[in-house]
Amino acid sequence: MIADMHIHSLFSTDSDTPMESMVQAAVKAGIPTICFTDHIDYDYPVKDITFEFDIGRYKEAIDALKEKYKSKILILMGVELGLQEHLGGRYRKLVEGYPFDFIIGSQHLVGNKDPYYPETFEGRTDMEIYREFFKETLRDIKAFHDFDSMGHLDYIVRYGRKKAADYRYRDYADIIDEILKLLIRYNISLELNTAGIRKQLGFPNPHPEILKRYRELGGTCVTVGSDSHKPHSLGYAFDEAADILKDCGFTHYVYYVQRKAHFVKL
Repeated sequence: MIADMHIHSLFSTDSDTPMESMVQAAVKAGIPTICFTDHIDYDYPVKDITFEFDIGRYKEAIDALKEKYKSKILILMGVELGLQEHLGGRYRKLVEGYPFDFIIGSQHLVGNKDPYYPETFEGRTDMEIYREFFKETLRDIKAFHDFDSMGHLDYIVRYGRKKAADYRYRDYADIIDEILKLLIRYNISLELNTAGIRKQLGFPNPHPEILKRYRELGGTCVTVGSDSHKPHSLGYAFDEAADILKDCGFTHYVYYVQRKAHFVKL
């Protein structure tokens, strides 16, 4: 696996790691390509927390590291956008205004609440919240689909009361299949995010059953990312990720440069 396409730095509100620390860790680990995908979540609903940053400064910092480490690693400029149905126009303007190599679209909210906070689940079952999350994801993709990869599709499972104990793809297959068909129609990759393994779910996000179903429906493009916010988790479980992709019927994975897909044989 030659590219970690989902990493964060101190430009993300939930990370305090300098960019150069991530680059140095990737070089030491022998990872030839990394893409910074720091968070922009416009209209984030939690009071006094903002997931936004100065993209001009972001580009300057990445360009400086590209030059400094050009003989050792390929450094790409990406972004992870927090999808919400009403933000389509605002995100379209954003992605047209900057030379991103790669854009992740991710669902981080459900019912205008962040599932990271336990009160999001109060008074409802995990299944009810999970179903609402997938329905909201479907609406958000319909509203905005100018991104390259769908990030951690079943992210919500990381935060349920029982996490994955009662989680089965088949219980949400009607909605998830619609999502996967939309991704294929819009030529959007599906991300295999290894943070689910790191967070002890026992599987990446999304679950391998979803990856397999994506392949059955005709999907061929999968990106791989660690979702690392710290140097030690760069490239986490990538060997396992490669085996999962092979088991699901994939022969390649992809990474993006200037928003063009490059296929790499597994």
